[in-house]
This record gives sequence, structure tokens and C-alpha cells, in this order.
Amino acid sequence: MLLVPAVLPSAAGAAPWREEPAVAALFRQAGVDGSFVLLDERSGELRGHNHARAQQRFSPASTFKFANTLVGLSLRAVSSVDERIPYTGDANPFMREWLEPMGLRGAFRVSNVPLYQELARRIGLEPMREAIRRLEYGNAQIGNDVTTFWLRGPLAISAVEQTRFLSRLAHQSLPFPRSAQQQVAAISLVDAGPGWSLHAKTGWQNAPGAGVGWWVGWVRRGERITPFALNIAMAGAADAPRREQLGRASLQALEILPASPGPVFTQIVQPASLQGRWGLPAG
Repeated sequence: MLLVPAVLPSAAGAAPWREEPAVAALFRQAGVDGSFVLLDERSGELRGHNHARAQQRFSPASTFKFANTLVGLSLRAVSSVDERIPYTGDANPFMREWLEPMGLRGAFRVSNVPLYQELARRIGLEPMREAIRRLEYGNAQIGNDVTTFWLRGPLAISAVEQTRFLSRLAHQSLPFPRSAQQQVAAISLVDAGPGWSLHAKTGWQNAPGAGVGWWVGWVRRGERITPFALNIAMAGAADAPRREQLGRASLQALEILPASPGPVFTQIVQPASLQGRWGLPAG
């Protein structure tokens, strides 16, 4: 299963929506078909670009690592984000970094699919099913294969639903131990400056081919938390850098992240470690 689009129930989409012309202009400039949404927790508004797509559900791909990490820690499938897990995947993986034993801290950073599949096996199908139901994560459907449901379906989630899940995670208000939520927040930190921090994860459904690309997370500025989610239609590897580039630019345009010098869109060369193959989606 590649794409799983479906309009959300009306109750889930009831929050006011504000279309942001500055974000729409960024998408036009990039020539990208996609959506961006943030949840303004002060006003209760959803703000961004392409409301209709923001309500469509797609496979979460590697953005599910937020939830997978939380469930694994909460159910003691691992003792901490630094417990090293041996590599059990393909001998020639999508990224060579995956071959080394590592903890969830490193696996989150390099989006190690085989390691997170091993974590899901340790959790088990029925405990995972119950945990996803408690999290109210997207359509909460995981089927009968505990290692592929977030990659190939049937699990699906919208950008709007991503922001609501991430808001609860950032506030440590999900129905799981706060210590586990704190560890997930710690390993998802990707950037910070005076008075602000950025927590985020990419996803690429059907990598390395055409599919849906994600960049989701939250920004903390002082006491204010702003969860966000971007997804775009990706033709292939050349579009991979656009997820974070376009997401950061959107956050800057809405004054959620501080502005940075230099061009918004740049050419990013993939490292040699991306050479190789992987039979399942990654990202």
C-alpha cells in the first residue's frame, strides 16, 4: 500500500483554518505539490497551506519513529534510548550507517528502518495495536504485520492529526510515562538557539522512489510550543532535501523560527552512505 488518502471526520477538522499566503508562495516558488500546517495553541487555529491535503491521511513512514520510540520505551522493549540493538536487516541496506549496532538515539537520527522493525518485533503485534489505539494515532490501523504497517499501510495519518499527536507529546500529556516522552523529545532535537529549540523527523513513504515526503515536529520558544507537519509529493531522491528546506522556510515565514541568512532552497548532495539499496520504504 502506497498512499492512503482519506478526508478526516468533520470533528477532527473542526478547528479554524487560516490559509497563509506567505507559505503558499514558498510552495509555488519550490514547484512542490504539498501541504504545511501548524497548530497555534494560543488561538486554537490551524495555519498553513492547502487545507484539503492537510486533512488527507498518508502512510507516516519514518515519522512514526516518534510513536514507535515512545511505545518501545513505555513497554520496556528497551531500557533506554542508548541501549544498543544489534543489526538484523539486509546485508546491503539503504544506508551503510544502519549496519552498526546502535541505540534509538542514533537510530532516530539516521532513520534506521531495520532497527525500528526489530523494536516493533520486541513490542509485539497486540501490544502495539493497543498502544496505537491509546495514542489515537491517525486511523489506528496496523494490520497483521508488526514490521511494515507504518511503511506500507494500513496505518495512515494526516498532517493535521500529526500536529495534534505532536502537541500532546511535546507537552508530555500522552497516556504513557512522562520519562519516556522526555526521552523521545531529547532524541528528536535537531536544532536550537537562544530561547528556542526545534524537534523534528523526516519521513519518506516508498523511498527511494516516488511517494509522500514528511517533515514533522515542534518548535519551543520560551513556554510556547508550536507543532507542525509538512508533506509533499516526491518524485525521487532529488526532492528529499525539499522537505526540511520548505518546512523551515514556512516556519520562518510565520515567525515561528528565527530567520536565517542565505537562500531558502539550495542544492544538497546526498552523502555516499546513501548509496546502496533497501527493499522497504525509509526516510
